[in-house]
Amino acid sequence: MRHKSIGFAAAALLSALAIGPARAQDPAQWQDPSKHTVHFVRVGDGVQLEVLDWGGPGRPMVLLTGSGNTAHVYDDFAPKLSDCCHVYAITRRGFGHSSHPESGYDDQRLADDVLQVLDSLKIEAPVLVGHSMAGGELTTLGAQHSDRLSGLVYLEAGADPADFPWSDPAYRAAVEKLSSLAPARPPVAAADRKKSYQAYRAWQMEAAGFAFCEAEVRNMYDFNPDGSIGPFRTPERVHQAIDAGGKKRDYSNIRVPVLSILQRRPRRS
Repeated sequence: MRHKSIGFAAAALLSALAIGPARAQDPAQWQDPSKHTVHFVRVGDGVQLEVLDWGGPGRPMVLLTGSGNTAHVYDDFAPKLSDCCHVYAITRRGFGHSSHPESGYDDQRLADDVLQVLDSLKIEAPVLVGHSMAGGELTTLGAQHSDRLSGLVYLEAGADPADFPWSDPAYRAAVEKLSSLAPARPPVAAADRKKSYQAYRAWQMEAAGFAFCEAEVRNMYDFNPDGSIGPFRTPERVHQAIDAGGKKRDYSNIRVPVLSILQRRPRRS
């Protein structure tokens, strides 16, 4: 999945402030510890999106996720912003507990979904913050609705999907070649990582140096009664539809301040 391959490393930007001890809890009794309220907003076509609200004073800030993630990826990060902003996060269609319709995954529809949430919750002049593939929604909304926004923040979200088409065999071959040059898998084998959240966390920490909070993993995947991790909730057709619906980005009509934060990469010797 192209968006996941581009955005995986950048997720460390969101997780760096959020790494804490693993929680060992009975899966039947587990509850999300993040202090947010949960809304489900209808976006006009029988589709509901999950919206998390941490509250806070000041200007509204709306967090948009990278591919594969849900709004809960911000569960530990968002409260650190709530002393200055009223913080929200949206799980886009096809992911987590938002609806998984058969259609509506093109760039324009995904951006319109965000606009529908702003309208429904009466969120005025927010700063939109987006990670990885959310750069598409940021750019489309900025170009079409700068009058509705206060600013855009791109978190490692500047890669243009038109330049990285997963449908292109040559691009897929290049990604696979780079993957083959990566270090060997860590001691927690990929096959074992789904035995529990703790195993998944250990695998992420050894493979990437960061880990998603438990709420995010529980919203990305179905969990089995024994506490092991089941299937990924997002069907592969959703990723394929998002890839097919991407478009070349045009920043020329954005009329609000823009901040782009890029991952620092080590220099070659």
